[in-house]
Amino acid sequence: MTLAETGIPSAEQVKSCYPPAEVRGRGPVAVFECFQRIPCDPCYWACPRGAVLEFQDINDLPRVDWARCNGCGLCVARCPGLAVFVVDETYAPGEGLLKLPHEFYPLPAEGEVVDALDRGGSRVGEARVVRVVGKRRGDTPVVWIAVDKSLLRDVRAIAIRPRAVRPRDGGESRV
Repeated sequence: MTLAETGIPSAEQVKSCYPPAEVRGRGPVAVFECFQRIPCDPCYWACPRGAVLEFQDINDLPRVDWARCNGCGLCVARCPGLAVFVVDETYAPGEGLLKLPHEFYPLPAEGEVVDALDRGGSRVGEARVVRVVGKRRGDTPVVWIAVDKSLLRDVRAIAIRPRAVRPRDGGESRV
């Protein structure tokens, strides 16, 4: 099955865009899971450090100067294809930080535990919301999650768990 058939990149495609281990070992860094040549370059214009290299053709795939990328995540908020993520393997012992685009409302709250989903939408674990940023008009909100380090390459979305609501009679109920 191909990306065009499933919408899910192959393991080889994902590996091809992942930063080298020495880069990931320095701290947060952007990962561009952009696999289709389409006219798009907002990531280039969003990067204040010039880490996304200039496109020779508007249809080029992003190229990154890893020495310049500090994992700020501005490119994540600007990518209309939701194809950019920031991974930080140095976040905490046993735990990594993932900054991911999230277009669904309501947004999760800081400290909230959410389901961690893979590229196909299957639950692979749970994550804790660290921060929610990018609520400016035109930007996609970016949710920062702490997740088991072993899941950093797999998690690419979250699902908010049903929240308790208080019915009119004052008892507890779930939505």
